[in-house]
Amino acid sequence: EEQLVESGGGLVQSGGSLRLSCVASGFDFSKYVMGWVRQPPGKGLEWVSFINPNGYSSYNPDSLQGRFTSARDNAKKTLYLESNSLKSEDTGTYYCVKLDCPFASSSTPCAQIERLKVRGPGTQVTVSS
Repeated sequence: EEQLVESGGGLVQSGGSLRLSCVASGFDFSKYVMGWVRQPPGKGLEWVSFINPNGYSSYNPDSLQGRFTSARDNAKKTLYLESNSLKSEDTGTYYCVKLDCPFASSSTPCAQIERLKVRGPGTQVTVSS
């Protein structure tokens, strides 16, 4: 069974930083694109970042102004999300996700949120102003 488990969420002050982790099991982590989506209160899921298996190419929406970066350790089957300059609008539940493809860009069909099939239970991030 494919599983993803996030950790590292919590309460942080505006302008602060946070590092989320996601441990994967049940599939060959090193062969898939991995990423993070979030769900702000009362809103739908939105992309935060994803990273290709090689760890060198990733996608980060322009709207987030470079404040979030994905990284991965294939040997540890772990995905990370580094965030800085956090704002109150970054509050939400952050989910680790597996994309069903070996490579993706922002226009790749497998990167469409509605196509994500494997997602962790989520970790809450609350940014206080």
